[in-house]
Amino acid sequence: MDCSTVSAPENRLETLTSWDADWAGLRVVVTGIGKTGFSVADTLAELGAHVVVVAAADDDEALAHADTLKIVGVKDVLLGVDTSTVLPLVGGEPAQLVVTSPGFKPTHPLLAAAAAVNIPIWGDVELAWRVRVKTGRKTAAWITITGTNGKTTTTTMVESMLQGAGLRAIAAGNIGTPILDAVRDPEGYDVLAVELSTFQLHWTDSLEPVSSVCLNLAEDHVDWHGSFAAYAADKAKIYANTQIACVYNAEQIETERMVQEADVLEGCRAVGFTTGIPAVSMVGVVEGLLVDRAFIAERKDSAAELAKISDIGDLVPRHLVANAAAAAALVLAYGLTPEHVRKGLQDYQNGDHRIQPVASADGVLWVNDSKATNPHAAAASLSAFDPVIWIAGGLSKGVDYDELVQQQAPRLKAVVLIGADSTGLAGSLARHAPKVPVIQTRAQGGRHSDAAVLRGDSVMAEAVAVAASLAADGDTVLMAPASASMDQFTSYAHRGQAFIDAVRELLESRASANKES
Repeated sequence: MDCSTVSAPENRLETLTSWDADWAGLRVVVTGIGKTGFSVADTLAELGAHVVVVAAADDDEALAHADTLKIVGVKDVLLGVDTSTVLPLVGGEPAQLVVTSPGFKPTHPLLAAAAAVNIPIWGDVELAWRVRVKTGRKTAAWITITGTNGKTTTTTMVESMLQGAGLRAIAAGNIGTPILDAVRDPEGYDVLAVELSTFQLHWTDSLEPVSSVCLNLAEDHVDWHGSFAAYAADKAKIYANTQIACVYNAEQIETERMVQEADVLEGCRAVGFTTGIPAVSMVGVVEGLLVDRAFIAERKDSAAELAKISDIGDLVPRHLVANAAAAAALVLAYGLTPEHVRKGLQDYQNGDHRIQPVASADGVLWVNDSKATNPHAAAASLSAFDPVIWIAGGLSKGVDYDELVQQQAPRLKAVVLIGADSTGLAGSLARHAPKVPVIQTRAQGGRHSDAAVLRGDSVMAEAVAVAASLAADGDTVLMAPASASMDQFTSYAHRGQAFIDAVRELLESRASANKES
C-alpha cells in the first residue's frame, strides 16, 4: 500500500489519554534506537501496539537494543542510514502514528513524509504524558523546566527540594532518566521534575504541568529549528496548559511575553524570579537572602525568607542564584514551604562540568564549565570571574559570538582556542577584543571523526599547558567553550573530564618537579 495516499485516524489518537486506553494494534513507527527510542518502543510494545523501529545506527549497541526489542514484542527493527530515511509500512499497512526521538529534525525525510500525509508525530514526552495515568499506580504531578541555559541545574534543584519535603520525586526528561522510564516506575512518583529541550517541546501538545518555567532565551540550535523565531516559539510551549504558576525571568522580557501569550488553565498566575530585589508576585534576593513575595498573604509590603544564598554553596555566581529562585518559585507553587526550599538548597549538589572548581594552585583558580555549550551559558560563567584566561571553541551550531565577546572583553586576559574550526569565535575576538592575546591550539580534526575524538585529549592538554604559561596569581583559567563538543570529543562530559585530567596532570608534574629541585 502507498503511504502517500493515506491519512491517519486522528480520532482514535484523541482517546489515547491513559495507560488503560486501547493501544492494542495501533500501528506506530518509532525513530531512533538510543535511550529515548528504546524507551518509546519498549513502552508501546508493552501497551500492545504494533511497532516498527527505524534508526540510522547499526553498531553493536544498536544491534543489542534491536534484539531486546524484538524479544519484548516489537514487530521489526530497521537499522542503517538507507532505511532510516524511509517511512515504512507497519504490518503491510500505513502507520497511524510516528513517535520520534528528539534528535530528528522536523525536516528529516521520514518525518517530512509522515507530515505530508497527515500522520501525527509525537515525541517521547507527549507519549509519557498520555500514559501517565494507570489504574493501581500513583499518578505524578509534573513540574516542567526549559530555557537556553540552566535547565539541568534548576531541574535538579527542584528535585532536591521535593525530596527534602519527603516526596518521592525524580528529575527526568532531557536529563538522566528517560521520562517514560519514570512514568512506568512500578511504585510511582509524587512529582516529576521534567527538563525539556526545544527538540522535545516541538513534538509536545497535551502537557498540563502544575508549574512551568522558561529560564532564559538566547540564540541556540538554529541549525535544528531553522530560525531563532522557531526556536523561541518551541520554548514558549512550556507554558501551555499550566495549572497553577507560569514562572518567568523578570530580567528577560521575552519570557514574560511568553507567559502573557500562553493559553493556560483557569486560575493559573504569573510569577517572576529575579536576582535583585523582588516586586510583588516574584521570588528574588534581599541582602544575601532568597525571599518570596509571591506565595505569602502579606506580599504587598513584606517578603518571607526562603534561604541564605550561602546555602547554595561556596561558589555562587549570579546565574546559580537565578536558578535557585526559579526552582523555589516552581515548588512553592506546588505547595512546598520555605523550610523545604532551604533544605533542598542545603542538600543540593551541583553537577559536574558546570562552574566546577577543579583546582587552586599558586593563586590560580581552574574552573571547568564544559556544559557552557553556547554563548549565553559562557557569558554566565565568564561574568563570575575577573581576570580570566578563557579556553573556548568547538562546534558552533550556527550561533554568533559578537555580543558575547563585546560584553566580556574587559575581563579577558587571554583566550586559548580549541575546536576543529573556531574561525567564528576567532573573528569575533579580532573585531571586538583586538588587544586580547588569542592562542590557537595546533591539533585539529574534522567533526565526528575517530581521529578527531582521539586528539581531543591532546588538544585539551595543550590548551591547559598554554593557559598555565599565561596565568598568574589572582587569575582564573576558565574552560567555558561556548560551543558544542562533538568535533573533538564524544560529549561535553568527555571534554570536561579531559580538562580535569589535564589540569591534575599539569599540577602533579609541577609538584614532582619542585620536589626534585
